[in-house]
Amino acid sequence: MDFTEIWRVVRNGVRYEIILFSLLFGLGANITRGLRWGLLISSLGEPFRMRNAVLAVLGNYAVNLVLPRVGEVWRCGMVTKYDKISFSKLLGTLLVDRISDTVMVGLITLGIIVFNFGFFQSFFARNPELLAGFHSMFHSIWIYVALVIFILVVWFIFRYMSNFTLVQKAKGLLQNVWFGIRSFQTMKHKGLFLVETLLIWAGYFYYFYVTFYAFGFTKDLGVVVGLIAFAMGSIAVAVPVQGGIGPWHFMVIATLICFGVNENDAAAFALVVHTVQTVWTGLCGLASIVLLPLINRKTIQY
Repeated sequence: MDFTEIWRVVRNGVRYEIILFSLLFGLGANITRGLRWGLLISSLGEPFRMRNAVLAVLGNYAVNLVLPRVGEVWRCGMVTKYDKISFSKLLGTLLVDRISDTVMVGLITLGIIVFNFGFFQSFFARNPELLAGFHSMFHSIWIYVALVIFILVVWFIFRYMSNFTLVQKAKGLLQNVWFGIRSFQTMKHKGLFLVETLLIWAGYFYYFYVTFYAFGFTKDLGVVVGLIAFAMGSIAVAVPVQGGIGPWHFMVIATLICFGVNENDAAAFALVVHTVQTVWTGLCGLASIVLLPLINRKTIQY
């Protein structure tokens, strides 16, 4: 890539006021995510404060920028600390929260495959190493051997070592996690949960798509291309690295190239959008981390 050209676009080819406007959609989506998690927590039947759930979700993203995936554990720990709800039960609600998002990404990706199959043919034709990587991973016998051994070891421990204190504690933990997973089944407002899930992902989409209008080379690509690039970036975020740095850039750049954007412009787009939005997410998360102990100060003293 021509880094001089990329820097030229970054300095003179971006309408940063549009990038800043897009940040409102990201914040709104993350706040809604906190409210949706609160629905799951409320079904546990224990009192809690919704503001703690929302702030914990926002802080979650700042923690993930330092330690990938640790933020999810951290947010459960914060609600446990301030609202005295079982940590393992909260882990169960977290699993439901993450599964619902995985289903949404899967549905979006499936829609793209069905209605834009030609894109995937073009994408893998340009990036054959990805297809080869998937093929070699799932055709390696050692993956399946390791999976079988793991299942047998777990079965043996719980079947023949159930009298050990550590195993009994593990069983109790798993029972609490299962109780949290069943929170969706006992939740009273399933319709609201669905609406909030749709709002979250609509917010994330506009968080990304609005930025198309900040660049001359993407503003006319249209909503379908925006949806495809958004889905590919969402898949990349599943890779456990800080903020999707690297995988997100690759997927978005490769997708834009498939639709005629030159490599340098695509790289500038990914660099600007990801950097600004990651800094925003981190700042909102840090503010939430600071606010949590402040708004719960009386509870701690009590």
